[in-house]
Amino acid sequence: MSGPELAGWVREGTEAAIPIAQALAVLLAAWLLLRVLRLVVKRLCAHYHLPAQVAVSARRLLGVVVYVSAFMVALGRLGVSGSVLWTALTGFTAVAAVAFFAAWSVLSNIFCSVLILTTRPFRVHDHIEVLENGDKPGLRGRVIDINLLYTTLLEEDALRGDTVLQIPNSQFFQRTTRRWRSGSPPAASSPE
Repeated sequence: MSGPELAGWVREGTEAAIPIAQALAVLLAAWLLLRVLRLVVKRLCAHYHLPAQVAVSARRLLGVVVYVSAFMVALGRLGVSGSVLWTALTGFTAVAAVAFFAAWSVLSNIFCSVLILTTRPFRVHDHIEVLENGDKPGLRGRVIDINLLYTTLLEEDALRGDTVLQIPNSQFFQRTTRRWRSGSPPAASSPE
């Protein structure tokens, strides 16, 4: 290997090694900074007799802030644009939040169905009424099915015919439920 070739190889290796060394130095500095900050938090909590949960929460928050910041700076030293990384991070967070809220009602109904089946506030064939508030009549009928998302009520009405109501299971934990176990409920009074 000739001198100019060796010099070019060393120069390329150095150009690659310097950003890596800088990124590692940033991560090491973040680790040392976090150690110092945790010691400060520990002393402050001991001096002011703060609860242990305050110290734990402060250490966790500091860890997240310091490491995320150090990671962003280290990636910047390696050539990753901070704005591109920030855009990707916020975009991912927004999509995750939308997906969570979209699935929240389904997950809530599934969890509530498990609670209904284990705590048994009512059973299949019970007559129930889901009240809006104390003075208004609510949805009422005989429970004919309880599945993961809905509880199905059969509403019997001689004038209008029988109808089937599907009530999301989460509604039973947000509203008052009246139950009759034996026989059918008294006839609903007509509003005056």
